[in-house]
Amino acid sequence: MTYFELTPEQLLSEGFASPRITDEPWVVRWDTFRGDLDAIEELVLGALPSTVAFRTSGTTGAGQTWYRTKAFMWSEAGMLARLLAPRQPEAVLSFVHSQHLYGALTSVLVPARLGIPVWYRPQFTGRLPPVGEHRRWAVMAIPWIFSLLRRHLPWVRSVDQLTVLHASGMIPDAALDFLAEAGADRARIVEVFGATESGGVGTRQWSEGDPPDWSLIDDVSFADPVRAGEGEVALKIRSPRLAFLTDGVAPDSCELDDHVERLGDRAFRFTGRRTRLVNVNGRRFNLDRLEDQLAPVLDCVDHALRPVTDPMIGEHIELLVVLEPGTEVADLDLTAAFERIGVRPRRVRAVERIDRTEIGKFRRVQTTETTDAGATS
Repeated sequence: MTYFELTPEQLLSEGFASPRITDEPWVVRWDTFRGDLDAIEELVLGALPSTVAFRTSGTTGAGQTWYRTKAFMWSEAGMLARLLAPRQPEAVLSFVHSQHLYGALTSVLVPARLGIPVWYRPQFTGRLPPVGEHRRWAVMAIPWIFSLLRRHLPWVRSVDQLTVLHASGMIPDAALDFLAEAGADRARIVEVFGATESGGVGTRQWSEGDPPDWSLIDDVSFADPVRAGEGEVALKIRSPRLAFLTDGVAPDSCELDDHVERLGDRAFRFTGRRTRLVNVNGRRFNLDRLEDQLAPVLDCVDHALRPVTDPMIGEHIELLVVLEPGTEVADLDLTAAFERIGVRPRRVRAVERIDRTEIGKFRRVQTTETTDAGATS
């Protein structure tokens, strides 16, 4: 894999959605400014349009186009850069598609904010950039990147510090394995909780053990007072960084498609996305969590769980699998898979492809072939 070098001016002029920027590997040397962050800011704000549009993925309904001013974008990038700054990264490796808000920030604007070089790699296969003189790296990640880093442990262990920034849904179990193998003294994960319409909402950092609870980012607050004994609630927040629709007016608050338990005025525990929480025979399941648990035991190209209606019990799930060439559903160890997740899907469906967003979230199914390999619980 060859990383084509672009100047900062070329990167910004292409635009966040340009196929050259999203689909090809490249490197941009923000360090050529030699720490002149004022000059970088002048270049960035001069190159960006007054408003930037990002479309939500449509994973929880019809997609919408949300707008952010370039000042909002630069402010959000500054917030993420401050989360990374204590580890003093000298270079960035990003895997995040810049057509998405998270990618535009982490692949383009955060390295600019830090004034350090960035390598962008869109594929799972291929070589990682040379470590060179850079001893401290930040990796901008989506969930599958933890498996990739585990495949490249010699590269990981060749650096002094590696900080993985993750802001793309539930973090996989592979992240725990990565931290254990890389070593707590070398690797740290910085997570950001948020959405296209809200920007960053919460954050947490960890290097070993189970992830801690989430803390609200400094300029974010809950939209409603926390009530004693309230239990699980929809996450509704206020922030100066909320995106807006075509009227150009940012809303006063934003309610996300996430459920949380609020732990006082500044912290929360995530319990699941509304559309990914399903009750089957009185048991509640988080489908994102179940998909992650299936990964080690399903020998297939891709898989996903989705909620379906059931004439007997109301809610249920089905398992979608993209099979390896020359294999059938019967070749999968479904017994072990279902025992692992503690529920038997209503049915299993072999599909040609699972449509996912740029950051890996399940969106919808393409052409299908149905089988009765699953059974009613």
